[in-house]
Amino acid sequence: MRKSVLLSSVFVFALLLVGINATEYISKEEEAVKEVILNGYVHGAFNELNPEAMAETFHKDFAIFSINGEEIGRYPISNWIESTKKRKESSDFDPENNVWEPEFTNISVTGNAASVELELHHEGKHVFTDYLSLLKFESGWKVVAKVYHRH
Repeated sequence: MRKSVLLSSVFVFALLLVGINATEYISKEEEAVKEVILNGYVHGAFNELNPEAMAETFHKDFAIFSINGEEIGRYPISNWIESTKKRKESSDFDPENNVWEPEFTNISVTGNAASVELELHHEGKHVFTDYLSLLKFESGWKVVAKVYHRH
């Protein structure tokens, strides 16, 4: 009887340790995903218009998917990076009026896959709700796809 109680106690303790370590791992990965989104997406594609940060953050096969009637529109990362470069070089670009505030509404990580729901606000208005899909490669987390809603 004592042996089974002792074994049960050890088993429960081991499960608790595994659970704590798994939670800690997920929390670290969620923070890593959040950092990637802030640096290469929010600041790269919006606030700072930093094409180099975008190139590091987005996988080369990334695309924004949108509705085009009953078809799916696909906007590849190479086009987005080029338009970001042109916009930043434009005489109309004013960095002080290009401030986007992100609000993370959900980050979910399972193994090497993650999803992020992100609201982007500009001048106090909720402009976009983005749904970003990420995969963790040997080189780190990369954004692989985006769908969105413009409010």
